Amino acid sequence: MDKPIFLVGFMGSGKTTWGKKVANALDLPFVDLDHEIVENIGMTIPEYFNAHGEDNFRKLENEFLKKQAGRIAVISTGGGTPCYFDNMDWINQNGLSLYLYHTSKSLWSRLSQSDVNKRPVLKGLAGDELYEFIDSKLRERSDYYEKAHIKFEQIHTPLEDIIELIKNYPNTK
Repeated sequence: MDKPIFLVGFMGSGKTTWGKKVANALDLPFVDLDHEIVENIGMTIPEYFNAHGEDNFRKLENEFLKKQAGRIAVISTGGGTPCYFDNMDWINQNGLSLYLYHTSKSLWSRLSQSDVNKRPVLKGLAGDELYEFIDSKLRERSDYYEKAHIKFEQIHTPLEDIIELIKNYPNTK
């Protein structure tokens, strides 16, 4: 592989978990973009959202994304990363993108079992209200995610198949 592999998808889709698995299988470093941002700003993303707002966070996220140019690694992006500025087009021009697809119901089930207060855009949501938000936001973001080079259903696709998709994708080494 001679370029970065970017994992995109909705929050809770498994980008970090699968990113680590793919990186390990390909013997590449793993980078969690959100973790890199947190390490550099010295506060959590919810704290940054509260202090500086979402617009400033998206600008910061864009800067950190662009710093990944030429980095040979598997990179997990934030759920909103592909949806702002020219981020998804930049990802596709500078690396190989993988979309971890889930239905709204699947995401709702996964996110309902997590601490939604750690995710700024979900804070205070539960039950039907959480489902409606996920369903609406997923419809809004799907056009960006669907631009990915490779799309797979994370629940039904074994790691070996994902690695084969990556290795057989045109223009990858």
